[in-house]
Amino acid sequence: MLASQRNGALYVGVTNNLMRRIWEHKNHLVEGFTKKYGVHWLVWYEAYDDVSAAIAREKRLKRWNRSWNLRLIEEKNSGWNDLYDGLMQEVERASRPGSPSPRDPDGSLGRG
Repeated sequence: MLASQRNGALYVGVTNNLMRRIWEHKNHLVEGFTKKYGVHWLVWYEAYDDVSAAIAREKRLKRWNRSWNLRLIEEKNSGWNDLYDGLMQEVERASRPGSPSPRDPDGSLGRG
């Protein structure tokens, strides 16, 4: 889930490569809602091994009322921090020889 700012515009999506997709949003390469409203903070995500489950979850979240989505963000990220940089650091650490890999080193899972 992306946000423009704390309690700002929200975007829910699914991707097979989280890091690439967030980078595209941050660099305004994705036309549409996120570019128009400056929605590029990664404030919440979930990992799925099954793309069908990820898409089903995305559809459910899009049907939720706004307050439920805000509560979901607040539960895991009460500071509304942009989680992208932390994930980027995990990926960089994992790419060092002898480092254990994080759960999702290349972002290849359904997250939104």
